[in-house]
Amino acid sequence: MTRDAGHRDSNGLRLISLIGLPGVGKSTVGRRLARKLDWEFADCDAILEERLQCRIREFFEVEGEARFREIESRLLRELVERSDTVIATGGGVVLSQANRELLRDRTICVYLRARLESLIHRLRNDVKRPLLQGGDPEGRLRQLATEREPLYREVAGIEIEAGAHSLNALTESIVRRLPASTGPSAAGASGNTAR
Repeated sequence: MTRDAGHRDSNGLRLISLIGLPGVGKSTVGRRLARKLDWEFADCDAILEERLQCRIREFFEVEGEARFREIESRLLRELVERSDTVIATGGGVVLSQANRELLRDRTICVYLRARLESLIHRLRNDVKRPLLQGGDPEGRLRQLATEREPLYREVAGIEIEAGAHSLNALTESIVRRLPASTGPSAAGASGNTAR
């Protein structure tokens, strides 16, 4: 299922944010999309780990989720000042109303969806994501999906089923849904090869 960006596209935004549950492929898709558009790529989790000088999981264990969310929100405020950038957000960035407003108002926000069963299979042995550690990662992922899906849908200008496409096809599908004013030469023209 896809949903095209509506009125939010008309203001000439030149920032794209990718949102969605852990494991849906925001970083992988974002990197490919940025290459396709000849834009910069910003991976929020990677930037935060570099700045914190530790894994996000380790930071959660020592400082807690609330402190992490403060730092994550500060980074998002910084990133939305850029232009010609694809931003891969962390899965929980939408928990903050202020973040949701930034994503909705300052970026073309793309919600990457995937079947929950696919994510459960993909993340069954994950040891990086702090919210999926513990005795019942499948139950926790289902809980996150229930809590976050309405928030993702609230801010998304484009919704697309990530698991239904190859990486190339998914990237092309996103590019086709971007407003004409977004990408270089109408989002890199219609070529089928990613740069």
